[in-house]
Amino acid sequence: MRNLFSVAVVTSALVCASVASAANLSAIYDLARANDAQYAIAVQTAAATKEKFAQGRALLFPTVGVTGNARENSDTSTSYSGTRNYPSTNIALNATQPLLRLANMATYEQGGLQAQIADQQLKLAEQELMVRVSRGYFEVLQAQDALATLGNQKNAFATQLAQAKRNLEVGLAPITDVNEAQSRHDLTVAQEIASRNDLELKRRTLERIVGGDLPPLAALDAGVNINILSTEQLLVLYGAAPQKAWQVKIGQTNEQIARLEVDKQKAGHAPTVDLAANIGRTSNANYGVLGGQTSHSRNSSIGLELALPLYQGGGVNSRVREAAANVGRAQSETENARRQATLDARQGLQGVESGLALQQALRQAVSSGEANVRSIQRGLQVGLRTRVDLLNAEQQLYTTQRDLSAARYQALISGVQLKAAAGALGLDDLKSLDVLLK
Repeated sequence: MRNLFSVAVVTSALVCASVASAANLSAIYDLARANDAQYAIAVQTAAATKEKFAQGRALLFPTVGVTGNARENSDTSTSYSGTRNYPSTNIALNATQPLLRLANMATYEQGGLQAQIADQQLKLAEQELMVRVSRGYFEVLQAQDALATLGNQKNAFATQLAQAKRNLEVGLAPITDVNEAQSRHDLTVAQEIASRNDLELKRRTLERIVGGDLPPLAALDAGVNINILSTEQLLVLYGAAPQKAWQVKIGQTNEQIARLEVDKQKAGHAPTVDLAANIGRTSNANYGVLGGQTSHSRNSSIGLELALPLYQGGGVNSRVREAAANVGRAQSETENARRQATLDARQGLQGVESGLALQQALRQAVSSGEANVRSIQRGLQVGLRTRVDLLNAEQQLYTTQRDLSAARYQALISGVQLKAAAGALGLDDLKSLDVLLK
């Protein structure tokens, strides 16, 4: 008796530990954010793109450099004494401050917009990660529910098979009942194997995102209301998608960059003005008529430098036309992103609406199926129904239960996709889904 009590205590402790360690959706997202390779690529890409702003700003600042040389001049012919060899050195400090460079100003403005795109692309990557994690999480739960339902179905069919065999032995049932029950049982065993493989694939897919072994997942409460968005909220999200989607915002920023590229290429015809200053020192060991002498000279200057391009073979005009064509391409890409956001939002909206409607209908179908199974069981006992009728009713009931589970998960996934399409998906949304989990 004491041993049985100890086993019960240990089992209860293991169950409690398993429940306590179950990870909810937000916890899985935190793991994915820290380990997902695709998101890490987006983070590093954004960091690299933001440097475009500093690079563009550098074009507005002065440039300072030092030049110098030390030479041994040989076989130098002079009017003094013929050929001479002598060393010379030169060192200079040069500084240039751009005053009028329209191309540099356009590049600077482009750098600011590219830094803005980096932030927008990172936001988009965060939302895509949330969608991938949410889909993976609920698909694992759906696969677990499907496997559990098939397990219950297999047990029910095993019970029917055992009863059919007993009745056959005593002459109360034909061999066809045994064959039918055996067929249903064997088919369910095959479906269970396929379902187990599907669950393993779903788990591996989510493990790829989190970068390690998947912890136990908190399950969706079977009785919880999954309708967490009102009809008005759904319609607002759908209407906001063409303007608020991150893909659309990125496209609009790319349009601005493309227009600035046109201005930058047109600046190829414009004059440039720089403030230039330099200071230098030159030394020559000059062998003149009086023998070896070393001369030293210093020079310094400051002033404005003007450059006016006159003709460059038509290259500037070609680059302007190229940039103008890229503006048109950017506009088309933005329009395509807007239409895709609208389509994504429509699919998300329909997914939520159909999922909720299916849930309601399938709940009623499950209730009706359970009542039908009970009625057929009573009819079988009095000889009014056959065992095949019972097998059909049980199979239909378990199929409806799997469909109900799938509809609930798909409605939740569609809600996440709808918010992402509207550019409104955030960590708070994942936490609101955590409330639905056990």
